[in-house]
Amino acid sequence: MITGLVGEGLAIRRGERLLFHDIELRLGAGAAVALTGPNGAGKTSLLRAIAGFIAPESGRIAFLGEAGELDPADARSRDTHFLGHQDGLKGHRTALDELVFQAGWTGGDEARALAAAAKFGLTRGLDLAVRQLSAGQRRRLALARLIASPRRLWLLDEPLAPLDARHRALFGDLAAQHLAGGGLLLAAVHDPLPYPARTLELGA
Repeated sequence: MITGLVGEGLAIRRGERLLFHDIELRLGAGAAVALTGPNGAGKTSLLRAIAGFIAPESGRIAFLGEAGELDPADARSRDTHFLGHQDGLKGHRTALDELVFQAGWTGGDEARALAAAAKFGLTRGLDLAVRQLSAGQRRRLALARLIASPRRLWLLDEPLAPLDARHRALFGDLAAQHLAGGGLLLAAVHDPLPYPARTLELGA
């Protein structure tokens, strides 16, 4: 189980452009870090590198457990949620089928998926195709996976867009509960997060 995340001397390049270099990151159980900076500064790329989708040009990423460093592939597959800026949902599936699939793929089950949908106010729309949902409903459906199949490390790209004020507050409460239980959270944001977080600014 992940209890810490370390990034040392990280540099990421996109094409010919070096997005950032010498980035240091420390994240422990119960802590949140907000990645800030202008568009193109590398916030999404850093999240994707931690999730294992791209390799940094240099530096080191380590996942820590109670007994020391964890195997990165195991830590990512068993204990990490990545939620990208795009919701990653199949438009032709019903909201229920998509949420149950997503939850099952990451270790949850239908009962937890239904409870998560109720928490996010989605119960009445579960029979609709994902493509029929509003942008805010699709985002809530994607976020519901976080509590339908609990994992310790949340990697989130703009989690609050396009939520309304009520659902931003709800997500803030759920994130605070996640952190209180020893979870870790790293989020790329433009808007302030509705819970306490340190800030790591890229492109400064």
